[in-house]
Amino acid sequence: CHYMSIWMPGRRTSTFTHMGAEGANWIGQAPFTEREHIFVNIGDGTYFHSGILAIRAAVAAKVNVTYKILYNDAVAMTGGQAMDGPLDPAIISRQVAAEGVGRIVVVTDEPDKYPPGTAFAPGVTIHHRDDLDRVQRDLATWPGVSALIYDHTCAAGNAAPSPTRPSACSSTRPCAKAAAIAAWSPTASPSPLRKRNWAASAPSTRTCATRTSPA
Repeated sequence: CHYMSIWMPGRRTSTFTHMGAEGANWIGQAPFTEREHIFVNIGDGTYFHSGILAIRAAVAAKVNVTYKILYNDAVAMTGGQAMDGPLDPAIISRQVAAEGVGRIVVVTDEPDKYPPGTAFAPGVTIHHRDDLDRVQRDLATWPGVSALIYDHTCAAGNAAPSPTRPSACSSTRPCAKAAAIAAWSPTASPSPLRKRNWAASAPSTRTCATRTSPA
């Protein structure tokens, strides 16, 4: 997800690494730059696969970084398949807290779906996505490793709806554009592995609500 954000016009995203090592290159760069803090994008699929190890390494290295963990309840990069295991924002918060992440926030367009008593890690705060800029500016001043869990349903929409992934968005090029994401769509091919970018997908008459990606 972090690498794909480099393709997005108008963004100033730089540096990349292999899947699961998001932010690890900052560990080596941090002592040699005047920049005191960076944001690192990581999707929930990559996080679940191996990305939590990069977060663990950043905590051990005591670098100033905010991991923006996009929880979309699907593997958006490869077509919106369902997650390969049990995961939700509350679980993620407890996992990263156990790794030593000092500040954890959740940003969502539906804050009310998390009532008091939801099993988040101690100290987690919930914010509406309209406050994203303010929340990020605050996190940029936080020493050490922090995490922003962005709860945002997958715009690829190919996976079947679930209690945590309602059918809010169609699998269309307009949706991908509105959500400001880069994703991949299956296309007819002799090879089952062949994919194409949403930019090449045929438009559809189905539409989706405008959403903003945190990347």
